[in-house]
Amino acid sequence: MIAALRAWARRHTERSRYSPVGIVFHWVMAALVLFQLGWGWYTGFLAAGGDKLAAYRIHSDVGLLILLLAIGRFAWRLIIPGPINDADLPGIQSKIAYATHYVFYICFFGLPLSGWAMWSALGENAPLAIAGLVPWPALPFEELPSSLQWAIMDYAEDVHHLLVLTLAGLVPLHVAAALKHHFWDRHDVLRGMIPEVPDEESGPQAPKHKPRPIESRPA
Repeated sequence: MIAALRAWARRHTERSRYSPVGIVFHWVMAALVLFQLGWGWYTGFLAAGGDKLAAYRIHSDVGLLILLLAIGRFAWRLIIPGPINDADLPGIQSKIAYATHYVFYICFFGLPLSGWAMWSALGENAPLAIAGLVPWPALPFEELPSSLQWAIMDYAEDVHHLLVLTLAGLVPLHVAAALKHHFWDRHDVLRGMIPEVPDEESGPQAPKHKPRPIESRPA
C-alpha cells in the first residue's frame, strides 16, 4: 500500500508539486492556525466568567484538532517525500527554510500539548473534544497536590505564550518568503502548493522536471 501511495504521489512530486493530500494538510492547518491566533487574542480580552471559559473551550477543541492534523501530516511526510523545487538550492536560504519548518512543527505539537496541560491543571472542567466532536481525556492531574497543579499550570502557560509569540512571528515571515519566491525569484514553490487546475500543459502528459540531486524539503 505504501508503495502504491508513493507511486501516486510521485506523479505530482516529479512535476515539483506537493501531493493533493499534502496540499490539504497545509491549507487546512494554515486556516486553523490563523483562527487560533485571532481567537486566542480575542479571548484574552474577555472578562473572567462563563463566556471566557466557553471561548477557551473552543480554543482548546480546535487546538486538539491541530495536534491530530500535525500527527497526520508528520506521518504523511515520513511516507511521502516532498518535491524538489526551485528553492531547494544549497546555501543559507535553504537552511533557514528547513529550520523554519522544524520550528513550525515544534509549535504545532507544543501549543496543543501545553494547552492540554493547562486545561487539565484547572481541575474539574468541561470535558475536551477534538473539534468539539470526538471526546478527549484530560491529563491525570486531579490527584496531584494543588500546589503542583498550579506549578504545572504556570509552566505550561509560559511555554504556550512563548510558542504563540514564535508562531505569530513565523507566519508573516513564511508568507513573505513564499511571495518573494513567487514574485521576485520566479520560483515554483507557491505554484507547487496551490490546488492544480488541469489543462493541456499541466495534465498527465505535461513535461516533467528533472529531479535535482538535493534532499527534499521538510514537511
